[in-house]
Order: sequence, then C-alpha cells, then structure tokens
Amino acid sequence: MSDLHFNSIYGTFDSGNPANKTTLYGLLVIAAFLLLLGCINFVNLTTAQATQRAKEIGVRKTMGSSRAQLITQFLSETFIITLLAVIISVTLAPVILKLFKDFIAEGVKLDLLHQPHLFVFLFLLIIVVSLLSGFYPAALLSGYKPVLVLKNQASSNSSKARNAWLRKSLTVTQFVIAQFFIMATVLVGKQIHYALTKDLGFKKDAILIINSPWKNRTLSKNQVFMNKLKAIPQVELVSAGKAAPSSTSTNSTEATYIDGKKEIKIELYEKYGDPNYINVYKLKLLAGRNIQYGDSTRAFLINNTYAKLIGFKNPADAVGKYIDKFNGDKRMQIIGVVADFYSESLHSAIKPTCIHISNSYYNNGTFHIALKPQTAGGNEWKKAIVSMEKAWKEIYPEDDFEYSFFDESIAKFYDAEQHTSTLLTWATGLSIFISCLGLLGLAIYNTNQRTKEIGVRKVLGATVAQIVTLLSTELVMLIVLAFVLVTPLAWYAMNKWMESFADRTTISWWIFAASGAGMLLTALITSSFQTIKAALANPTKSLRSE
Repeated sequence: MSDLHFNSIYGTFDSGNPANKTTLYGLLVIAAFLLLLGCINFVNLTTAQATQRAKEIGVRKTMGSSRAQLITQFLSETFIITLLAVIISVTLAPVILKLFKDFIAEGVKLDLLHQPHLFVFLFLLIIVVSLLSGFYPAALLSGYKPVLVLKNQASSNSSKARNAWLRKSLTVTQFVIAQFFIMATVLVGKQIHYALTKDLGFKKDAILIINSPWKNRTLSKNQVFMNKLKAIPQVELVSAGKAAPSSTSTNSTEATYIDGKKEIKIELYEKYGDPNYINVYKLKLLAGRNIQYGDSTRAFLINNTYAKLIGFKNPADAVGKYIDKFNGDKRMQIIGVVADFYSESLHSAIKPTCIHISNSYYNNGTFHIALKPQTAGGNEWKKAIVSMEKAWKEIYPEDDFEYSFFDESIAKFYDAEQHTSTLLTWATGLSIFISCLGLLGLAIYNTNQRTKEIGVRKVLGATVAQIVTLLSTELVMLIVLAFVLVTPLAWYAMNKWMESFADRTTISWWIFAASGAGMLLTALITSSFQTIKAALANPTKSLRSE
C-alpha cells in the first residue's frame, strides 16, 4: 500500500500521480524553517517591547501575583495568538494545496472530519510553537523586580546586555536561514539552466515523437504511416526506431570484445533506428559509415565512450573490428563510431552505447520526426500535427493520437529539480519577508531607545547621513556575521546536492557574493524607513523634558 502511494513504478495503478517523498520532506523542512523564523521574530519583538509592560508586571507582583502566575498569563497570550494563526492557516490550507498540486499527489485535501489525527497534530503544533516562542519572553517578563520597575529601572545593565545578546543571536540566525535559501535557490537555478542549455550531443529542437499503438502495431502499418508522414510538406526527415537518443526507456545487454587473450565485458546500452536516425538527431559520425537496412543482424554503430573502453583512442581504429559476443553469442561488426551523447539526464554519466537496426515491429514502433523551421509567428507545425493526426486516424482509427516534443521530454528529466527550485523560491521570499518584518520591529525599538541620543547628536552637528550610518552599523555587522557563518554551511550542502549529477555546473564564488550583497541591500532598505525617519526628526521634541 505504501508503494502504491509513493513509488512511481506503480503510479499508473494509483488514482493519480504518486507522491514524491523527497518533495514532501523538502516541504516539511522548509515549513520547519519558516516556522522557526516566525518563532524567532516573536521572541525578538516580545523581548524588545518588554519595557512597555514593566510597570504592569511591577503592579501585579506588588499586588501578590507569583512568578508562576505571570508565566502562565504570558504563555496563555502566546497560546491564543498561535491558536488564531492555526485557525487562519486551516482556512487558507485548501487554497495553498491547490497552488502546490504539482508538487504533491493529486487529490490531497484537508479533510478534518475524516482525518481526526490532524486535530492531534494541530493541537501538538500549537503547544510546541507556544512553548518555543513564548517560554523565554514569559520567563524574562515575569523576572522583573517590582522595586526597580516602579523606579523606572525595568532591568539591570547585565540583564539588558543579556537581552541584547539574545536578540542579536536570534537576528543572526534569521539571516543565516534567509541567506542559505537565497544561495540554494541561485545554485539550483544555475544547475537547471546548465542542464537545459548544455550541448547533449544531439539535436533536440523541432523534433516530434509518435508511438504507434502496441496492440495494432505491425511492420506494414508502420511503413504506411511512415510514408504518409514523409509526404507532409512541413516534415524534413522521418526515422522509425525505438527510444530517442536520450530517454527514460533503456535497453542494455552484455557485450564481450576479445583483445587477444583478454576479454572485455561491458554492459552496452542499445538504441534502435533506421539510417535516418542519426540524421534526425544530428548525431556526429566520427569514423566509418552509417547503418543500413542490411546491417540488422551483423553490424552496428558504437559511441566514442565504448570505443575507448575497449581500447581504441582513435575512433577510426575501431571501425571494422568485431564484438565477439553480443546479446548472447551474436557476433557484430563495428561499422562506425558516433560522437558521445547523453542517453539519460545529467544525473548519469555518458553510457557505452550502440545503435543498430531491427526488423521487428516492436523496435520500429516509434517515429522520430524532424520538422522544418517555422517562420516567425507562423503555424506550420500546427498544420503538420493536424496532417499527422489525419494520417493516424486512417491507419489506427480505434486509437487516440498522441505526440510529444523531444525538447519537452528532456525538460521533464528535471521536473524534481524544477519543483525544488520553485519551493526554494517560495521559501526564500517568505524567509526574507519574515526576517525583514523582524528587522523593522528591531529598528523601531532601537531608534525609540536612542531617541534622546539622536537628538543630542543632531544638536552637536551630526548630519542625517552620519546618524543613519550610526544606526545601521550594528545591522551591517550582524548580516556580515550571518554571511560568514552560512557560507561554509551552504557550500557543503550545495556540494552534497550536486553529487547527484554526473555532469554539473560549478559552484561559483559570485553565488555567495550576490546572495550576501542582496540580503544586505534588502535589510538596509527595510531598516532605512525607520532610521531615516529618526534621523530627520526635530531634536527639540526628543530633548524636551517630560
């Protein structure tokens, strides 16, 4: 039952597409980080505004309230806020699930009536978040001494230093998470762009692939359909074969080459096609000749990787040699060597591959159609597809006409990475937004605490630019510290992720530099609203006696 839901092998037997565990775990990790950012914000802002409730706490303690009662009160307030947040999130969940329908299994919905365990999960979530975000502020607020509070001395200098240190540490943590998401997003996007634009060793644009129906497939029908395709004006070339040069469908067999007394046994991947196969995909012939119809049982093409594996550095030296055991005891001659091409995604290295002709209806049931270039704004390809469908209905009237563009099939290799990129983009945007909200709150607190200092500095001749610089210096130092901490962590995580690719882009230094600079600029813009406002304020108001 687990496989029916999570294993893509059994996807066709499920009610919809199977869920991807990696994507689900990714969503869970991102949700945990965003929730942590929210908790950090709550702790930061609550401790920053602690002095506003100091007199209330002093009066309550003087009237007999115990510290335990005050902690319970503050935790209850946090609990109510968290509860309201959960109610709002449950209301928004159906909309969010629709937005993420491409990331998780189809048909997933929030149904509290038929999924009572979700109530338990939500209750535990409320408790955990309330304690995580509310316990420290509650302990801090309840610890104020009534005598100091009622003398307008809410806390000692050491207590203020501890609180400031905690706020700075939590702010650094926020920026570490935000910058990590930025760096990861840029790298994943860079790798996807690299995979989609890299020269894979074959042409992938303007090629249509059509599979003839399995039940009604015969050699004669295949030939008739192929002739009709060739007659379409917009079609440049047609080849009959099996899988495209790069696809999820693979065939392989053990091939043995005997070099003197030495036997070289290698798993050789097979591609089936007619003489037009390498022309449709523009596979480069390095040496020898192309396959012909009479070569089906005695000769084939190999790629350069296989030629090197059996000992031929020069492709021309491999032409004319024999593979002594192929697909059993068959002896095959190498008649040509083609340049290497990727038979799968960039997750896998280039495989030793051969291309040969098959006369079976099974291995000639896929048509590879190279279309002529389309004029700007033209609809030649649409006309060609309409003509193909008409020809299809004449030969296979009981079967649905389906086709795919080869370049779109290549792009599907990286669906998981593109989903990851989208998730990281969402996470990056939300983490920056949450971090900036907390930063704005701290900027307001800091400027309020230093109002008289700013007034004195202005009276003594400080300019607006000098005051803004003064108020922003600490912020810059925190972001730089976060950048120093996150860079090695992000570099290690990126390297681990990139290990899944046999061919990958470089982890460039500018990814880290751009991420750090972008975060610094965003933070400065966010805080500048408050710092500039404070710097422009009339000093007579801030220095006026109460």
